[in-house]
Amino acid sequence: MTAPSTAPAPPSRGGRWIQQWDPEDETFWKETGEKVAKRNLLFSVLSEHIGFSVWTMWSVLVLFMGPEYGLTPADKFLLTSMVTLVGAVVRVPYTFAVAIFGGRNWTIISAGLLLVPTVAAFAVIKPGTSFNTFLLVGLLAGIGGGNFASSMTNINAFFPLRKKGWALGLNAGGGNIGVPVIQLVALAIIGASGGPRVLLGIYIPFIVVAAVLAALFMDNIENVKNDTGAAKDAVKDGHTWIMSFLYIGTFGSFIGYSFAFGQVLTNQFGRTPLEAAYVTFIGPLLGSLIRPLGGWLADKYGGAKITLYNYVGMGVATAVLIAASMEKSLALFTVAFVVLFVLTGLGNGSTFKMIPGIFQTKALAKGLEGEAAAAYGRRLSGASMGLIGAVGALGGVGINLAFRQSFLSYGSGTGAFVAFLAFYAACFVVTWAVYLRRSAAKGQATTASEAKPQLSYAEV
Repeated sequence: MTAPSTAPAPPSRGGRWIQQWDPEDETFWKETGEKVAKRNLLFSVLSEHIGFSVWTMWSVLVLFMGPEYGLTPADKFLLTSMVTLVGAVVRVPYTFAVAIFGGRNWTIISAGLLLVPTVAAFAVIKPGTSFNTFLLVGLLAGIGGGNFASSMTNINAFFPLRKKGWALGLNAGGGNIGVPVIQLVALAIIGASGGPRVLLGIYIPFIVVAAVLAALFMDNIENVKNDTGAAKDAVKDGHTWIMSFLYIGTFGSFIGYSFAFGQVLTNQFGRTPLEAAYVTFIGPLLGSLIRPLGGWLADKYGGAKITLYNYVGMGVATAVLIAASMEKSLALFTVAFVVLFVLTGLGNGSTFKMIPGIFQTKALAKGLEGEAAAAYGRRLSGASMGLIGAVGALGGVGINLAFRQSFLSYGSGTGAFVAFLAFYAACFVVTWAVYLRRSAAKGQATTASEAKPQLSYAEV
């Protein structure tokens, strides 16, 4: 079998363009595709990593903001909620930007845009600045959350179905590590009695480096197009919304806790910013590192099974957090929170692996085979990923608002954890009812019109 050509497109488009890309062709993948895909994955991870750091920088900056800034705990939770909200919303247009500009070109643009919120924060973060100003500048940082959606959409196009769990897990995990890294940098700065502007000044040159490396080493794929029909089909498909719900439980928890952990420690347990910074990075770090393992386990055993068991673990960890919170046990609370972070990362990998598997299963149920089935799966999964990522990130908004209300009403985060436990129970039920009970029955279709052939999601 002859490998498809990878000659660049006409120069009029500019940049590095690959005209034909068929990762499902094993000959092409071994001879050409794998090397190119891994190179793009590496620099995609770097840019997404910086994006996550910028998105979550206010989770760290609020720790620097003592009484002299005049902000209440409720103000800080509201600020981080709004930053999370913008990061969720911009994921939708960022998903479509890859096909409009090209994966490489958009990575350069999106990386460069990170300079805007970073420089703006550098300019205003000082005592005496109004809360509304902090809120406005914080909203700008939300664009860092969009880098995830464009990066995942781009990498999804580079890898074959059999490698997507690993590749998407590594891409997302490497990006997620941007959260604990900026917290570690902040720990070092606080420990050295430095200020928040030192932290921001460190990141400005790294943003420039990420954009330059994307320009030098990444590629655009010519045949990645925005398919408005696919977007409409994805919106209409019930699985898009079911997976969005499940992703709220995994990634929404990860990003929400990343913003809130330090504030909970300082407000509920009286930790100083330095004491909080010593532990806040551990959970996001372990949760990020384990995400590729979640994707790998999903490749091996089925994403639905891993996701189901993962929600059981998240429920247990949350129950322990409630008990620790009521008993005011800082040690137990911290350990349980770190465990919960790890499980959110594992679930991030398994849920995202389910997406291409679900649409591949639907393609086979429609009677499609080979490349036709793979193309259908790529079309729908690519269109749905941005929406699922955006809705999932809204979970982070809910978590910070829940903590805000819990502290206003009860003076602690216990009430919020009770709500989270109920939500994880709902996620468990949905995962079992939709993707595992049906698989065991081996006969139920998603709609009456799909009664034949039968659908089974046991291995998604």
